[in-house]
This record gives sequence, C-alpha cells and structure tokens, in this order.
Amino acid sequence: MGHVLKLFLLFIAATVLHWAFMAVLGGAGVSLNVMLVFACAVCAYLPAQYGYPMAFLCGLFLDFFGVKLFGNNALTFTLCATMMYGLEKRLDFDAPAPQIISMLAISLFAALFNLALLKFFAGFSAWTGFWPLFTGVVFNAILAPFVFWSVRIAFKRER
Repeated sequence: MGHVLKLFLLFIAATVLHWAFMAVLGGAGVSLNVMLVFACAVCAYLPAQYGYPMAFLCGLFLDFFGVKLFGNNALTFTLCATMMYGLEKRLDFDAPAPQIISMLAISLFAALFNLALLKFFAGFSAWTGFWPLFTGVVFNAILAPFVFWSVRIAFKRER
C-alpha cells in the first residue's frame, strides 16, 4: 500500500507542476507535458504493475481536462510506457544522459502520435507549429533528470 500512497502524492505533485508550467509557459506557445515525464519516470523505476496503470491514468487525467479527442493521451502514454520498459533493460536511468535522450525521443513520438490520432479520428489538425513542439520536447528533456530523481528518491530504486 505504501507504493500506491507514494504514487498518489507524486501524481499530485506532477499535476501541480504541469499546471504551473503550462500557466507560465503555455502562453508563450510551449507545448510541454510534465505528466508524460512523470509517467516515464515511474516506468523507469517501478515494475510494470505500477508503471502501466500510472501511465494510463496520467494520460486519462489529461484527457478529462482536454477539449480534443478523448482517450488520445491515455493511449499515447501507454505506448510510451511500453517504450520505457523496452529501454529500461538497455539503459541505466540513474544517469541524466539516458533520461534526457529517452525523453527527447519519447516526447517527440508522443507529440507526433497525438497529432496523427487527432487527424485520423477527429479529422482536424492541432498543429501549432514547429517551435512550440520543439520547445516542449526540449523542456521535457531538461525537466527529466529532476523528475526521475524525485521518483528514484521516493522509491529508493526498488527494482
């Protein structure tokens, strides 16, 4: 039960950070996703029985507050969790470089996959331009070491 309580508290912290950064940087057109970084950090340090549900719930949480296609974030985050579990056997996520590089790639995938889902299922494009996408991906990568460190400390690398 301790894992669930810690995950809930970290989820609340990630939600507050997500909204705070979106309030500050969203107006400048930066499309960051702190919840995605948090979900990937959970997948890097906890077994799949915690990582997949957390990734799905983080995505679903964003879907509840979004005005676009419902379920696109839940699906995208679950696919990103699958990628993280594939990478965690090959990379040491205790070092910042793998965290940054993996979040660059996964954030870019998530953004492009969400755009493709919207285009395919809703028939419209939510493309806001290259710079908002690029700056959001880079911001996620820069934020990754801090979020990964928080999750690693909270769970004391129990893998």
